[in-house]
Amino acid sequence: QVQLVESGGGLVQPGGSLRLSCAASGSIARYNAMRWYRQAPGKERELVAGIARGGITTYVDSVKGRFTVSRDNAKNTVFLQMNSLKPEDTAVYYCNVRLYNAFNVLLHDYWGQGTQVTVSS
Repeated sequence: QVQLVESGGGLVQPGGSLRLSCAASGSIARYNAMRWYRQAPGKERELVAGIARGGITTYVDSVKGRFTVSRDNAKNTVFLQMNSLKPEDTAVYYCNVRLYNAFNVLLHDYWGQGTQVTVSS
């Protein structure tokens, strides 16, 4: 069992930056996929960014060029650097880690409790 704790959320003005952290209670080195999701009021949860074990990253189109996902296996932490924030980025951000086997069967799926990001002047 891995516990995930997000931090770094808060209130920021449009154009500002925040850095979210997701600290895991155990080693994350073996997890295939580490992702950040967000959910705005009245909307479905959406995948924002992900980083694979090999370091390949993916982003939803709306954050490309503004957000950067990274992982530090030594510190068991995943980060989401968010720059040029917009009001539409306002949401609760969740960290998610998954482990798949060689047959792409999901073995483990863990979620953090979420951290609120509010972009407003």
